[in-house]
Amino acid sequence: MARGRRSLAENVADNILAMITIDKKFALGDKLPNENELSAELQVSRTTLREAIRILTAHNVLEIQRGKGTYVKNNQELNEEFGLEELSTSQMDVKDLYEMRLIFEPQSAYYAAKRATDKELERILYYGRLEEELILRKEDRTEVEQAFHKSIAKATHNEFMNQLMPILYQAIDKGVLLSDTNEEMLQNTLNDHRMIMEFLATRDAEGARTAMKLHIIHAIRGFGITEE
Repeated sequence: MARGRRSLAENVADNILAMITIDKKFALGDKLPNENELSAELQVSRTTLREAIRILTAHNVLEIQRGKGTYVKNNQELNEEFGLEELSTSQMDVKDLYEMRLIFEPQSAYYAAKRATDKELERILYYGRLEEELILRKEDRTEVEQAFHKSIAKATHNEFMNQLMPILYQAIDKGVLLSDTNEEMLQNTLNDHRMIMEFLATRDAEGARTAMKLHIIHAIRGFGITEE
C-alpha cells in the first residue's frame, strides 16, 4: 500500500498482504478465515477488516466470491510487477548480486526504521530471532532469511523496493549456502542481525542503515569478493 497518512484499514491491508507474501500463511487460491476469526487475530473491528479487504480487492490481491468467502486471488501479479520477473530468473554472479544488496538494502533498513508499523516491526524481529535459533541448531534457514529481509523491505512502504526482493533472493540464497560451512561468516551473521534488529527495535534509522551495510560488507569479504 502507498505511503503517507495511513489509515488503520491500510495498515491492516498491509498486514494481510504480508501474511500472504512473507509469512506464506495463505497461498494463491486459499480462502481466508471468516470475518470473526480474522478480525480477532488481527485485533481490529470487523468494519476495519472489511475496509482492508476492499483495499486488497481493489489492488487485485483478494477476491470476494459471494456466498463462499474471501480468497487470495489466483494470479502471479504480487511478485511480477514492473517487469522484474525476467531479471529475477537471469543468471548473475555473486559479486553482482552483493553489489545490488549493498546499493539497496542499507537504505531499505533506514526507511524501515522510520516507517515500519508496530506489526511490521514485530514481524521483522520475529524472523530475525527465528533465524538465530536455526543457525544455532544448524538447521536450514534459507526461507527464514528471505522472510527477514523481505519483511524489512516491506516496512519501507516503497513498492519498487518490494519488487526487487525476488532478485536479491539469489544473493541471499547463495549467501546461506556458502556461509553455512564458514564458522566466521555464521558468527558475523548472528552478530550483524542482532545489531540490525537492535537499531530497528529502537527506530534508529542511521544505526539500522550502518548495521545493514556492515552485514553485507562482511558477507562480501567472507566470499573473497574484491571491492572496487
